[in-house]
Amino acid sequence: TYPHPDRFWDIVEKYQVNIFYTAPTALRAIMREGDEWPDKHDLSSLRILGSVGEPINPEAWMWYYNVIGKGKCPIVDTWWQTETGGILITPLPGAIPTKPGSATLPFPGVEPAVLRQDGSVADVNEGGYLVIKKPWPGLMRRVYGEPKRFKETYFVQFPGMYTTGDGARIDDDGYYWLMGRIDDVINVSGHRIGTAEVESALVSHESVAEAAVVGMPHEIKGQGIYAFVTLKADVEKSDALKKELVTHVRKEIGPIATPDKLQFADGLPKTRSGKIMRRIL
Repeated sequence: TYPHPDRFWDIVEKYQVNIFYTAPTALRAIMREGDEWPDKHDLSSLRILGSVGEPINPEAWMWYYNVIGKGKCPIVDTWWQTETGGILITPLPGAIPTKPGSATLPFPGVEPAVLRQDGSVADVNEGGYLVIKKPWPGLMRRVYGEPKRFKETYFVQFPGMYTTGDGARIDDDGYYWLMGRIDDVINVSGHRIGTAEVESALVSHESVAEAAVVGMPHEIKGQGIYAFVTLKADVEKSDALKKELVTHVRKEIGPIATPDKLQFADGLPKTRSGKIMRRIL
């Protein structure tokens, strides 16, 4: 977005771009600057909007759909990995009804499942391990020079299936909802809390642009929840707002997900592809 927050939209208008594909983190950063930046441009050339890299929260999805797509562009929320060689779970534009925040259904020929740690199939709306039951042409063949590591990382935990390392749940309609990396889970008093779930609750507040959640040592709970929050451009930091955000998470998810500490941050560290680097927070 350098040198101006509307750089993307300037390019879309200038070159009549018809497909725009980006990460939710980038969208939230753009949202933070306000609607006036995209509203200055003619974005009518766009026909498909894409999301990739991490779960997209419903609030960012709706902003993307209404402000950028003007309510006419389908959003293709894709799930895939470098290791898979292509998209595995995605809505087909115009063919599969979408739900804000869901990657919807597997691509034809792909057979995913959501399992518990013991290998049993998770119930509807129960979070678990996302696996792929059958091979497909694009799947990586090995890790160069490390065949043992390749097998142990992807095929030992659930024998005969590809272990993605991502968490997911399946809703009543069979739609897949990605929950982030399995290792991005905080064990609070024996309850497993996904960081993506808490982050989504935080960014659903009207004052928040971005959020990152990590675990912290807690002498009673074992692990506590530490939240880093980036506010929208026109919002003032205050202790009252901190309390309001903590209460908001408690209301959205429940007492067990209440952040133990909340810190305002002017920006969050990201990879080149736009993913938040939680490991350095």
